Amino acid sequence: MELWDSDEPIPSKELEQRVAGAYGLLCLLSDRVDKKILDAAGANLKVISTLSVGVDHLALDEIKKRGIRVGYTPDVLTDATAELAVSLLLTTCRRLPEAMAEVKNGGWTSWKPLWMCGYGLTQSTVGIMGLGRIGQAIARRLKPFGIQRFLYTGRQPKPQEAAEFQAEFVSASQLAAESDFIVVACSLTPETKGLCNRDFFQKMKKTAVFVNISRQPGGGTHTTTAISRGDVVNQDDLYQALASGQIAAAGLDVTTPEPLPTEHPLLTLKNCVILPHIGSATYKTRNTMSLLAANNLLAGLRGEPMASELKL
Repeated sequence: MELWDSDEPIPSKELEQRVAGAYGLLCLLSDRVDKKILDAAGANLKVISTLSVGVDHLALDEIKKRGIRVGYTPDVLTDATAELAVSLLLTTCRRLPEAMAEVKNGGWTSWKPLWMCGYGLTQSTVGIMGLGRIGQAIARRLKPFGIQRFLYTGRQPKPQEAAEFQAEFVSASQLAAESDFIVVACSLTPETKGLCNRDFFQKMKKTAVFVNISRQPGGGTHTTTAISRGDVVNQDDLYQALASGQIAAAGLDVTTPEPLPTEHPLLTLKNCVILPHIGSATYKTRNTMSLLAANNLLAGLRGEPMASELKL
């Protein structure tokens, strides 16, 4: 067994050398497994197990051509990601980073009626873009806050899933116009790329808060084109909307690119909270993902069914 014992990604050249002759490969989202790596591995490679839900780092067409099986880790990060989405929404709408900064920089003086006021969830309208597993888990957590109305968009209505929240299926335009809070929880696909753009933000209320935790598709909806998860949002248009006061605030756990350069314009804004893609970052979730990835690899090497296999 060859082990890369570091939290930093393995350099591509190093991976190319070490994978030669391997029967199996356990990789991370940060490891690009392209034709060059597959060629370096050679004919022995039978299984690739990725510690991720997203598979945009894998050259799936090449992998399929070579008859290599792929394991991945879906369904185990739903709760952690939903919790993070709610945390990010509350942090953004109540202006917590701004308030913390004021404590540290001496801006906290006497009590003022409108100082550090934000926007509350009670009796609000929440729009969720993508009512999949994560979208539903977010709605489930937000409901006890006293949300008056849930709206959602997607490829098609999901009456069964929406019934729990009495959520209404609407167009993206209607969701933008009527929501007080918008959470993007859809998969990033060529169809949703750039969906939240200048036109979308112009339809939003000036008091609205926008959150993006969009995800890379896995399973049957994969794409072999590498596109960053943040690409559901046109970040230049988002910057303009925030800087001009077109919308109140935004919170992002996914960006384009990742990591976001420290000189990026969005990082200059007080009304934009950006996290370093930590949606699944709980010890329990990452441990569960690790076990699943390891077991997928072992099952693949034995020629047995995997717990979570990507159907190519």
